[in-house]
Amino acid sequence: MTDQNRRQRIHELDVTVWVGKNGIDAVVDELSDQLAERNLVKVKFLRASRGGTTTEELAEDLAEAVNADLVRTRGHTAVLER
Repeated sequence: MTDQNRRQRIHELDVTVWVGKNGIDAVVDELSDQLAERNLVKVKFLRASRGGTTTEELAEDLAEAVNADLVRTRGHTAVLER
């Protein structure tokens, strides 16, 4: 997949995982299942999940928890790949 195709695919992805007040632990299993089905998943971090941390820190922690790579963060959204 070329870099341009990958960027287009990421752009067209819909958010399928939302991290809320219960934190990243609440979505680890669901995200892992989605990554097993498709290799790119877009995750939205709601205000309640962020608390005193940044989206980048939460995204890195979540990627580590599901054994995935953090592809990109933008605003309060992250894309993970396995």
